Amino acid sequence: MENPKSMSNATRLLFIATMLIGTFTMSISQSSLSTAYPTLMSYFGVSAATIQWLTTGFMIVMCITMPISPWLLNNMSFKKLFISVLALFDIGTLIIFFGTSFPMILIGRAMEAAAVGILFPSYQTVLLEITPEKKRGTIMGVAGLVMGSALACGPIISGIVLNFTSWRGLFIFFMVVITTILVISFFVMKDVMKRVETKLDWLSIFYTIGLVGLLYVITEISKVNSEKSLLLGILVVSVIMIGLFVRRQFKIDNPLLDLRVLKTFNYDLAVLLTGFSYISLIVVTIIFPLYYQQVLHVSPFISGMALVPGAALLSFLNPITGKLADKFGFKPVMIFGMIMIVTGWGLLSVITVSNIILMILIAMLIEGGNAFVMMPAVTLGANSLPDKLISHGTAVITTIRQILGSTGVAVATLILVNVSKNAVDQGKSIMHANQTGFHAVYWTFFGIAVIGLVIALLIRNTQSNSKK
Repeated sequence: MENPKSMSNATRLLFIATMLIGTFTMSISQSSLSTAYPTLMSYFGVSAATIQWLTTGFMIVMCITMPISPWLLNNMSFKKLFISVLALFDIGTLIIFFGTSFPMILIGRAMEAAAVGILFPSYQTVLLEITPEKKRGTIMGVAGLVMGSALACGPIISGIVLNFTSWRGLFIFFMVVITTILVISFFVMKDVMKRVETKLDWLSIFYTIGLVGLLYVITEISKVNSEKSLLLGILVVSVIMIGLFVRRQFKIDNPLLDLRVLKTFNYDLAVLLTGFSYISLIVVTIIFPLYYQQVLHVSPFISGMALVPGAALLSFLNPITGKLADKFGFKPVMIFGMIMIVTGWGLLSVITVSNIILMILIAMLIEGGNAFVMMPAVTLGANSLPDKLISHGTAVITTIRQILGSTGVAVATLILVNVSKNAVDQGKSIMHANQTGFHAVYWTFFGIAVIGLVIALLIRNTQSNSKK
């Protein structure tokens, strides 16, 4: 292991830049395919429900591999781990590029998702490990470019690429960038993490299948023709398996995912806060384009481009909010961000927006608020834990955030579909029914944002527990 404190500023900067560019590119793949769905449906001759598994399956595999990341960090050289993850993603992308059938595409996506699931918590842990506590807010603000901006930028970048080439061109883009980063990694990545070798608990990994069932139910429940009795059965089994997973983590000496982090109340608040802010971000990127097309009647291209200002503001603010958190403390920064998010959803709840410019401004307000909340909450949560638990803490917070984000999308979709349908059944026009459905969504997430604001008021500024 190389002592992170002995790294020169130039070496540390190159190390961080390489890690963030690689992670950002891989993160884009999570949300980039939605733009290509119609093309892929036509090319492979599959239905909309089937093509959705390119995203649903990605999310499920990603959530399974997230809890394994602390064990990998403790048992592998970080340089080898980072290079292996990049190689896994590159091979998966290569399989997709040469894929001649939909199952081949799914296999490639699963490999990409496994790589992203391992790297997402790992890169945050490494950044926290190599950064002095007083600068953690700043560096994690830069990391927020990966967490937030990539999600928002995915559909935008894929839309631009697909405008000039076929769907395979999107994966050429991924391969070129990741292969370049892979080559650079052999020269600039360092082994910066302490290793505490332990035996991999396969029973815990088996129990994580409960996460698969839970996420499957969350994504399927919003579909009109879903079999509710089957989903209920899967949900019951999944909850039991998750319960067994949690119980085992507290019983064994070397847990796969050390859930003792949840005994720290301030950390629990940080988990909820980053999850609630992520819900707002992902719902904006999914629901707003629907509003643009169904209510404002703009083209898919315009609805995609309308996401650019919010994504740009989020990218611009993330490093700034990190510096503000270091200077003024995390709590006031997060409170300000939650006030922005509450204001955005509140405006949407009480007014009917018929102008796309106003919708874009409100999206910027909500996404800008996210920049003040999500990564500062991650950093504050990590500072609430002993250093030896940070890798587990980031894995827990990333996994829960992903589950909450998926739940938020499912809830928004359920509300939108059912409220709009009921309005049509009551004799309202399609336009009026759609507006009614969207307003129900806005009121719901206004309430969630208010709860997030309360959590931000309850949370405490804290110093790192590195001595524990």
